[in-house]
Amino acid sequence: MTDKITALDLAPAERSEATKAYFAKCEEKLGLVPNVLLAYAFDETKLRAFTDMYNELMLGQSGLSKLEREMIAVAVSSINHCYYCLAAHGAAVRQLSGDPAFGEMMVMNFRAADLSARQKAMLEFAVKLTEQPAKIVEADRAALREAGFCDRDIWDIASTAAFFNMSNRVAAAVDMRPNDEYHAMAR
Repeated sequence: MTDKITALDLAPAERSEATKAYFAKCEEKLGLVPNVLLAYAFDETKLRAFTDMYNELMLGQSGLSKLEREMIAVAVSSINHCYYCLAAHGAAVRQLSGDPAFGEMMVMNFRAADLSARQKAMLEFAVKLTEQPAKIVEADRAALREAGFCDRDIWDIASTAAFFNMSNRVAAAVDMRPNDEYHAMAR
């Protein structure tokens, strides 16, 4: 494995006390600083924008569980073949579900997993938004409502899918590499 986090040569900015504290919190909670954060560390403004949006979407109040949000991240990243996000968020699905096989199914093909009707509807919507965003119609939102999602949940599904589509494209463009530790987590 290479020591490079991305294919770009961007020198990290001087880290503010807030960023140092955030990275220390990552070390404490995760045992590592995710490479995506280190990749963004060349510009504190971009890093803060990324982390603020990520933390709100993935950890904030929502009708979606943390596992469901991670499942969206993995399903979208699987469609986009995002190596970084599949390694990182596949580990999160394994951890949150307590089921390594389920995590692997989600990474390889979510349709192979034993999903509830609610989860299937959520992931099919996220995939359609990834592959054919211009073809989302009221029937797609109605299917989510029928599966038990409220309009706020639909917003959260769409926002999470959109965030990971953006993240996947940045990761692909810069050849972002996941932390080696992700590969062994929750197995």
